[in-house]
Amino acid sequence: MKAFESSTYYFNQAADILGLEESWRTLLLTPKREVQVQVPVEMDDGSLQTFIGYRVQHDNARGPFKGGLRYHPEVDLDEVRALASLMTWKTAVVDLPYGGAKGGIALNPRELSRRELERITRVFIDQIHDVIGPDIDIPAPDMGTNADVMAWIMNQYGKYHGFSPGVVTSKPIELFGMPGREEATGREVGILTIKLIGRLGKKAKDCTVAIQGFGNVGSHAAKLLSEADFKVVAISDLSGAYYAPNGIPVMDAIRYANQNQNSLKGFSECELISNQQLLELDVDVLIPAALGGVIHEENVHSIRAKTIIEAANGPVLPEADCVLQEKGITVLPDILANAGGVSASYFEWVQNRQHYRWTLDRVRQELDALMLRAFDHVWDVAKERKVSLRVAAFAVGIERVRRATYLAGVN
Repeated sequence: MKAFESSTYYFNQAADILGLEESWRTLLLTPKREVQVQVPVEMDDGSLQTFIGYRVQHDNARGPFKGGLRYHPEVDLDEVRALASLMTWKTAVVDLPYGGAKGGIALNPRELSRRELERITRVFIDQIHDVIGPDIDIPAPDMGTNADVMAWIMNQYGKYHGFSPGVVTSKPIELFGMPGREEATGREVGILTIKLIGRLGKKAKDCTVAIQGFGNVGSHAAKLLSEADFKVVAISDLSGAYYAPNGIPVMDAIRYANQNQNSLKGFSECELISNQQLLELDVDVLIPAALGGVIHEENVHSIRAKTIIEAANGPVLPEADCVLQEKGITVLPDILANAGGVSASYFEWVQNRQHYRWTLDRVRQELDALMLRAFDHVWDVAKERKVSLRVAAFAVGIERVRRATYLAGVN
């Protein structure tokens, strides 16, 4: 099943319980605009390479388009289209005044120099600057991009439109970024895990956690959960998975990765296992925080975790999701679980528009309150409708977008 088919599958599950007519399904699923551009760039060795860039703007019924920009060799229009639609439902679930968008360029950032990445980014913005903007479409980092890329985008956009810090979010602090943005997604994954475990009648001190992916999201989630008395027994990155049944010293792992080019390779305080073995551990909480599609029909029957928190985008494929439901495994879906990132981006955008900066304490307080309100609403809908948290989250998002579209008038 392709990426857009997967997102449509979940959409239709929720649309069924809402009784949504076919005409409305077509309207809400169809992107407003899809842009594909040529990005020709002279490389450091003098050669000319042409990359393909995408920006899909899915829906803006509730506000400006909002979504990440990813640099990855497997970026294609189908993937970007799917992720753009998911951003529409994600921003609606947490009740942000945004729509959904996504963008990307098919390249491998590890094979390019910093100067090459900067030139590619600037040429890409030359091609799309007239369809983005602080009141139109606001990009943010995603896989393969970071605060530096956002700084280049802001600067290049400003050459055409003047000073506009709100055109992108997750910028460096020195360029009107916001304290707490880097930790936001992982921190809120941790906050919602604590909330969900409490709703399921369990205590943190009695729960074991395995986290696949120890990048920005996974490491911040691990830090918060370990501080909340959860026992983090497994973590992983590209070098493999690291397991300690009595608990991993999370802060030691974070310091080790920071001193080792963001890699856990050689971390000797744990047993080295495979990433697949990590997924199959008998733990209370499994947090896939790396790539999508890691739990699929071939390995889902080996999953023994009691609860899954989708910190990554689409880590559980639809075929596997059905099996997990049958097994009674609770899944907190990505459109809610990892929405802390876009919520923090909203706060940064608000500050840019006001030309005013919040403290870190205020950022955390506002973010926690917003995410917990969203969780409570989705939980109540799931119980009322007797559906999974995923279907409930999609239903909340879809109904909010449908209502906004209806009230504004379809023309």
